[in-house]
Amino acid sequence: MSVTDLRILIVGGGIAGMSSAIRLRAIGASVDLIDLDPLWRVYGAGITVTSPTLRAFDQLGILRDFLEVGYAGDGIRICAPDGSWVEDLTDPFDAQIGIPGSGGIMRPELHRILSERVRASGTTIRLGLTVESLDQAVGDGVAVRFSDGTTGRYDLVVGADGLYSTVRMLTFADAPRPAYTGQMVWRLFAPRPAGVDRRHYYLGGPMKVGVCPVSDTHLYMFLLEKTPQHPIIPDAELHGRLAALMTGYGGVIGELRDGLNRDSQIVVRPLEAFEMPPPWHSGRVVIIGDAVHPTTPQLASGAGMAVEDALVLSEELTNANGDIDAMLPRFVARRWARCRIVVENSLEIGRREQAGRPPSEQTDLVTQSLEKLAEPI
Repeated sequence: MSVTDLRILIVGGGIAGMSSAIRLRAIGASVDLIDLDPLWRVYGAGITVTSPTLRAFDQLGILRDFLEVGYAGDGIRICAPDGSWVEDLTDPFDAQIGIPGSGGIMRPELHRILSERVRASGTTIRLGLTVESLDQAVGDGVAVRFSDGTTGRYDLVVGADGLYSTVRMLTFADAPRPAYTGQMVWRLFAPRPAGVDRRHYYLGGPMKVGVCPVSDTHLYMFLLEKTPQHPIIPDAELHGRLAALMTGYGGVIGELRDGLNRDSQIVVRPLEAFEMPPPWHSGRVVIIGDAVHPTTPQLASGAGMAVEDALVLSEELTNANGDIDAMLPRFVARRWARCRIVVENSLEIGRREQAGRPPSEQTDLVTQSLEKLAEPI
């Protein structure tokens, strides 16, 4: 069976799922994409991306779109809690000319860019449903029952449905479950003060705090709170709680704290992750992105790993001339070690942050990890 004869179902319309749809349609496969949200929305503030992620965006064909609405620059400015300068770190650059060292973008903007590409690709999109069962007992495909009662048959099912993946739970009964890491992440979307031309990390205080430009006019701030996981905080209380956590910080963080009010755009969520060793596939079902290697944001590489999954999946499917059974083990073999670096080192950086280890022990592991990720996919 050639690639153009394949019917593929992608479960989940996030970064991994949309990137997969774009690439699999580009090589000629027939693709259905479903997402549980009937409005296909995305939540959250901004995201930071690194050079390897920007390289993946370039290979996916969206780097130009990213640069039009996002931010691209280089380096991290390390500051003391009072805002004073400590040192500037450079980003490991990809050898490919024209790839910036780092960047940032608002999540809704990235979602818009990717979803427009998916719609233009000819992917069949169905919203407001997920999978209810996956049956591989008959034939060499997958019989799918959807949550609305309809059914379908596919040659390959790609589970890209995130941290609480239904596909993972249906396919791998013993798969790990998401576990709280001990940190809540606060994110604030705000106007970008003059002089913030790169990421700024404030290290050495009670919490890790940082800012990242996401456009010509705005940035987002993150703050990692070490705490037992707490319940949902009412929106009216978010600005006061965040201001209290920012007490004692100077520089840009102090400016942002002083500007907080009831209308500030703030989100807070627990950091959750797990490590799942291979296999990531069973029969004709494979899981990718946050469904199989969810990571905390310390290396700013979750989005990059999701896009890389899509690139490698389509490349291996092309190399195998549509032979799914031969392709899937090679896909996992190429992705396992690289994704493991991101998950394990992000978790380790988080542990060092919570233990109050010296800032150099945190930044050294960041640098080592990004140098490794700068290597070819």
